[in-house]
Amino acid sequence: MTVPVLRLLLQQHPGLHVTFVSAPFVAPMFDGIERLEFVGVDTKKDYAGLAGLSRLSRRLKKLHRFTAVADLHNVLRTKVLRLFLSGLKKAVIDKGRAEKKELTRPENKKLRQLKTGFERYADVFAALGYPVDLQAPYVNKPGPLPGLVPGAAGKKLVGIAPFARHEPKMYPLDKMKQVAEGLAAAQGIQVILFGSRAEAPVLETWVGENIYSVAGRISFHDELNLISQLDLMVSMDSANMHLASMYSVPVISIWGGTHPYLGFYGWRQPMANAIQLDLPCRPSSVFGNKPCPVHGERGCMQGISPAAVTAQCLEVISAM
Repeated sequence: MTVPVLRLLLQQHPGLHVTFVSAPFVAPMFDGIERLEFVGVDTKKDYAGLAGLSRLSRRLKKLHRFTAVADLHNVLRTKVLRLFLSGLKKAVIDKGRAEKKELTRPENKKLRQLKTGFERYADVFAALGYPVDLQAPYVNKPGPLPGLVPGAAGKKLVGIAPFARHEPKMYPLDKMKQVAEGLAAAQGIQVILFGSRAEAPVLETWVGENIYSVAGRISFHDELNLISQLDLMVSMDSANMHLASMYSVPVISIWGGTHPYLGFYGWRQPMANAIQLDLPCRPSSVFGNKPCPVHGERGCMQGISPAAVTAQCLEVISAM
């Protein structure tokens, strides 16, 4: 969720330079952002513990004479790192934990739209003296289309990413397979399945006419280029929703125990594209790592029919 905010930040403050510190594997997401230097760090290996964070702070101090630190994570290791980076102006994200508890508690929920993650990131930069207009024109140019999908030429490209980090956020796989088959049967649509190497064997069983899986076959860099060229992405409340959104690709997302109101909805996605059931138990958790206490692990999604998901996808495609 940081990419759109960083792009607008640097676009609106041409004299600003940003050094972004994160896990190495996400580096391709930041390719092509002018005046942004990505520093990949492994805090579980090379920079683990107090000694590792101290070493990381020394490395960062050698890179540049920084004027400020923006903590967009606000966890224990970033708090420690802030201490090591003394003498600099600092701003820290407010995650709104108390508000989120009001939305996810079992009873007397206060169901309302909370501040989005994008707004919370923008607040951090504003506190440092760099306000960000999140309504400003936003462009993230698509990458070149890798020639990786046989028979895709001339068709509408629909990505399907059926997995999520936590199972309670996943639409039942048998139902999602029906969605893939329904879209593939429509005229002029190529379905592309996305997943990790570990998930690839499951997705291979879905492959058929107009259904192709790239799971475990391509690099993350090529995956981003492919996502950027999609006409539509179908996903859970997952990373793939955000990856597609940062390229302004329309996303049909399916929601269970979590809820867009918690602030983690895709960048500039219309709320009408979020498929969800109006149940009093929802949302039951912030991150989807806990099963619903009323309906179980995926019960909040069982009432969503594959036909309804397919129909909404086709409606979005037909309007293009």
